[in-house]
Parts: sequence; structure tokens; C-alpha cells
Amino acid sequence: MHDSTKTIKPLKVALLGYGMAGKTFHAPLLMRVPGLQLSHIVSSDSAKVKRVWDVTVLPKPQDAFALPGIDLIVIATPNATHFDLASAALSGGKNVVIDKPFTNTVAEGAELIALAKKKQRLLSAFQSRRWDADFLTLRKLFASGELGKITHFESHYDRYRPEPRVRWREQDVPGGGLWFDLGPHLVDQALQLFGMPESLYADLAIQRPQARVVDYFHVILRYGASRVILHGSSLVAGESPRFTVNGTLGSFVKFGMDTQEESLKRGDAPGIAGWGRDPQMGTLVVKHGENFEKREVPNESGNYLGFYEGIRDAITAGAPNPVTPEDALAVINVLETAVRSSDSKSEVPFIPHPI
Repeated sequence: MHDSTKTIKPLKVALLGYGMAGKTFHAPLLMRVPGLQLSHIVSSDSAKVKRVWDVTVLPKPQDAFALPGIDLIVIATPNATHFDLASAALSGGKNVVIDKPFTNTVAEGAELIALAKKKQRLLSAFQSRRWDADFLTLRKLFASGELGKITHFESHYDRYRPEPRVRWREQDVPGGGLWFDLGPHLVDQALQLFGMPESLYADLAIQRPQARVVDYFHVILRYGASRVILHGSSLVAGESPRFTVNGTLGSFVKFGMDTQEESLKRGDAPGIAGWGRDPQMGTLVVKHGENFEKREVPNESGNYLGFYEGIRDAITAGAPNPVTPEDALAVINVLETAVRSSDSKSEVPFIPHPI
């Protein structure tokens, strides 16, 4: 990794929003990456911010856009605000990171990409689960070829929350619901592993009696004879596998979620000893001759800091963008296509956006 911190002054960062995403994920990560300085947070609750961080609190996003010393704007606000805020930040000459989902529509995403190119500024999406311990392990396993050709891949993000919470994510607003909340994680991981699908079939539903927006999804992506299944539900009390993978040479099953989110919720400092360690190993089964070999596969170390280290290096040293806006747009395209499929109760072709 390029060490851009020795010769270049830290990039000043303004974080928009101090709700769940801003408080739990972005602020702690930004504070721990050398070469980044979280100097401003936009929040209506200054006391809440000041109890934790020694930063300048601004009441409005426009106040951050107007500051000439700010190099990077991180948008961790409700999904419906992403496009307008990102557009204003880019227009003001700022580099921009948007929490997932990138935007609510493909049209909005494409417009932001064009604006970022015009302004020659970095634009990225916080797809942090590319740096999950189990996903990094899975990528390594795929690269090894031990599973052969993958014929079936199943990715679950299940919870047990029988009572809807009073928060914007569970309201009938643009970008609300489980598919736009958790779906971007699973979609991005699938696209990283398999590329663009040929078609998809989606079943999106509201299952809890008091829910107002989608709280269940089951989406099948078609890749020739191979199938990729993305599943999420708010009514799973028992444990289901996080990943189930079948290939022509073997199978792999992994239970349990990456540990970094829970560590951040506890207030652990990212990057401390043991950070990102996932002790719940997956099980690999492969056939050798007439016998099956079964063994546990130790996890790679998860590292959410890697995203912001990549953002720093992309801005200061011209390194690759860790999550390109084109990748982020493809995720939104799958989300939108899935809604059309579910509404029509039919499999629909996937048409990549011509960026």
C-alpha cells in the first residue's frame, strides 16, 4: 500500500449525518485512518457529537460545502437525500463518499457519475462488506479453484425483528425497506464474485403485520446454468448459513456474521489487536477419489479501515478507487430491476447501464 501520510498533509473530512451509519461506522473509521482528519460533522444534535468527538459541528450540509479546506464529504444521511447532497458537494468541488445505497435510482447515479467526471473529483460508495472477514475468505477460496465451477451460491442476511422500529429505514419513503437497506451489501458482493447476471427473479414482500415497507426479499440471479440467491428476512429466529456455495468439485458453508459491526457498536477502536477476527470458520467439503475430505477454513481478517485507506490513496496518490461509482451504479441497477421483477411476478432480463 502506498504510504501517502508521510509527505502529504491530512485530507480534511466533513461527515454529513450522525445517525446509526455516521456514529457507528463512518466517524470511528475516519478517526483511525492516518492521512484523514475528520474535522467537521453536520448534525442537528451538537451535544451528541461533542460527547464523543472533538470536532466542529455544523448545523447544515451547505456549511460544509462552503468550507474551502474540506477535501472529502462523506454522506451518511437518509437514502432519499443522497443524490441532492452528493450533487451539491461535487458541484462545490469536493470529493464524495456516499453510504450505501449509492442513490435510489439508476438515473440519479448516472447523473452523479457524469458530474464527478466533469468536476474531476472522486466519487465512491461505502460498500464496507467487501472487507468482511468471511467475504475476503470466500474470495480467496474462489481464487484457489478448490470448489471448481460454482453452480450454486446463496447469501443470507437474516434477522429476527418481529416488531418494526420507528425509524426512516422502515417507513414507506424512497429508499426505505430491507431490500434497499441490506440488499446493497449482498448485491455488491455477488457482482464482485460473478459479474453482471443475465436475468433475475425477485420476490419482495411485507411479512410483519405492522410493517409498512419490504421486510423480506428472495432474489435469484441467473448466470447460465449457475444460480446466485440473495435472501434477507426480518423473521428468522433460528440461524441460517451466511454463505452456502456448491461447485463441481466441492461445497462450502459458513455460519455467523462478520464481527466488525458489533465491535463498532461496542465502541471498540478499529484496528486494535484482534480487530476483524472472525472465529466462526466455514466448512469446506471436497471429494478426493472415493472419499470426501471435510475441513474448517480459517477466516481472513476483516478490515473496514481498508475502504478509507483506499479512498485516501485514490485522492492523494492516484491509486484505484476502492469502490468505483460504476460498481455502485450496477448495484442500484440490480435493486431497481428486482423491484420491477417483483412487481410483475416474472423473471426479467438484466440490462447493464451504458456508462
